[in-house]
Amino acid sequence: MPLRVAGRQVDSRPSPRKTKDSESPPGEGGAGVKILSTDPLNGETSLENLSDSITPESQFFVRSHFARPDLARGKHTLQISGAVERSLTLRIEDLEAMDTRTLPVTLECAGNGRAGLRPLPAGEAWGLGAVGTVRWTGVPLRAVLESARLRSDVIEILAIGADRGRPPEIADVIPFARSLPVSKAIDPDTLLALRMNDEPIPPEHGAPVRLIVPGWYGMASVKWLERIEALAEPFGGYYQIRRYMFDHADDKSPTPVRTMRVRSLIVSPSDGEAVRKGHVAVRGKAWSGDAEVVSVQVEVDGLSREASLLPPVSPHAWRTWEFAWDAIAPGRHVLRSRATDAKGAAQPDVGRWNRHGYGNNSAQAITVIVQ
Repeated sequence: MPLRVAGRQVDSRPSPRKTKDSESPPGEGGAGVKILSTDPLNGETSLENLSDSITPESQFFVRSHFARPDLARGKHTLQISGAVERSLTLRIEDLEAMDTRTLPVTLECAGNGRAGLRPLPAGEAWGLGAVGTVRWTGVPLRAVLESARLRSDVIEILAIGADRGRPPEIADVIPFARSLPVSKAIDPDTLLALRMNDEPIPPEHGAPVRLIVPGWYGMASVKWLERIEALAEPFGGYYQIRRYMFDHADDKSPTPVRTMRVRSLIVSPSDGEAVRKGHVAVRGKAWSGDAEVVSVQVEVDGLSREASLLPPVSPHAWRTWEFAWDAIAPGRHVLRSRATDAKGAAQPDVGRWNRHGYGNNSAQAITVIVQ
């Protein structure tokens, strides 16, 4: 039977979260990861550590909904069940024996930039560092589904993690679970990832196996994967219909959070940095889940200029951009970057507020002091 979220609501608040506003100690992310909470573990990357095309796993942001499960790689299995002709139980070594692919993929937390919305929505107060690009190596989910032989009436593929907890308004303990349309699940680039930057995935990033869904916000890339279920009807779980929805608190129905909105970041110089008068190299990253980024404009005190785009490292990865700023006037200057993708989507000046604080892709502005 498909996984169901408990329908009963309770009038209680979630357990207090342990928070920690500091750089991560060993075993909790890595150097350059700012810890937002420790129970569960959540941390974002310092923007200056996003300068490389590939983000080191020690500097990759950490997003957790519940406590990290303790999974033994040698004993863990992945169950394939539901509306299939052949149920499967796969060990990690079974997956490793299959044909694998390696893809650089940019993942961004749907709440990245939440701290910039007003009024501030509930949830982790992410700045702009809940994003990164990693080389993921794994088995296409499609290959496993083909082995299980989906029934003709399947419409969604449900991914269920081994992490469990009790979110707000829910009486029972539930796992983190999300479903994908069949068309996205069978995309050859949707992976059951086993390695991160050519090494086994670290525990905090979903070891021993996690889903990677290119182009979609990170909630789709379920960590600590323990079950894949083929569904003949839409999934109605908590993290499918109560969260990860754009709810603008108006008279319109909420819409699902899916592909990453077009976005750019300035990673150098940093906000508030003092630079010497003369040539200043402004660098950053830009990405979109819907189409290739084709333009980045950099505004200096409101005057816009075109940045140079470097080739992407893969169709699913961000693009590095550069802009040569002739900083001749001493004093404070405001720099702002704005990306546009091939479908014509561009970053707004102000992100649209929504109740859960998702998808804030407003153009980033920083202040630089020329000395």
